[in-house]
Amino acid sequence: MQTTVINPPGRLNFPRWRELWTSREVLVRFAQRDLILRYRQTALGVAWVLIQPLAAAGIFTVVFGEVANLSSGDVPYIVFSLAGMLAWGLFSGIATRSAASLVGNQALVSKVFFPRLLVPLSTVASVAVDFLVGLVLAVVLLFVFGINPGWAVLTLPVWAVLTALLGAGIGIAASALMVRYRDVGYVLPWFFQILLYASPVAYALSEVPENLKPLFAANPVTWLLESFRWSLLGTPAPPAWQMIALAVVAPVVFLAGVLVFQSLEREFADVI
Repeated sequence: MQTTVINPPGRLNFPRWRELWTSREVLVRFAQRDLILRYRQTALGVAWVLIQPLAAAGIFTVVFGEVANLSSGDVPYIVFSLAGMLAWGLFSGIATRSAASLVGNQALVSKVFFPRLLVPLSTVASVAVDFLVGLVLAVVLLFVFGINPGWAVLTLPVWAVLTALLGAGIGIAASALMVRYRDVGYVLPWFFQILLYASPVAYALSEVPENLKPLFAANPVTWLLESFRWSLLGTPAPPAWQMIALAVVAPVVFLAGVLVFQSLEREFADVI
């Protein structure tokens, strides 16, 4: 007979990682359901994964590349902005979808026992699928325009994982807070809309006025965008300190989000 010992949470209430691994099938089912529901009864289906970043990149090319006449260096503006949208979509998609995941599954959260952390984590898998499909489109455009990123392309998985960790940390914390404060559901989309234009997603960092560059340099989204474009497009490498800072900040934000989630988890069934 197996005996299960339940201990009170310590000062740092980390989740039971073995329990999460044992329940991994739940995470897979959540991710599958998310993908199926998102594209069920749509005329274009998964094609929306390609249409959305491509349409946004096209609009940015017209507005910033043609109307504002901003430079994208040696890279065609459509490819430059698409690369930015892929990184941004991975970051913001994980953060916003995971933030609403607990409220969206309140019937399960309040009635069925399973590790609650799996709910926001499942959105990482579904958004990652969208990212990989969009990445295939970006690779096709690299061949079309003859862009060779060089050896830096080998670091692309590193930046993708760090981007996912950063978005997941924010989303996990927001999902726990949204259970009690529904205001988070209104504030978060507004915040990301502002952050989209306050970060070099649709324009190059070199086009930012000198007096504003320190503000952009302090933005972690700038670090991931510059690192992502360097690895995918072969643009100039960001400063080494930014890459190191991203490698430190992303895991710290993720762990902080998990700790916030764990500290509020006991109240979920009562207040959701």
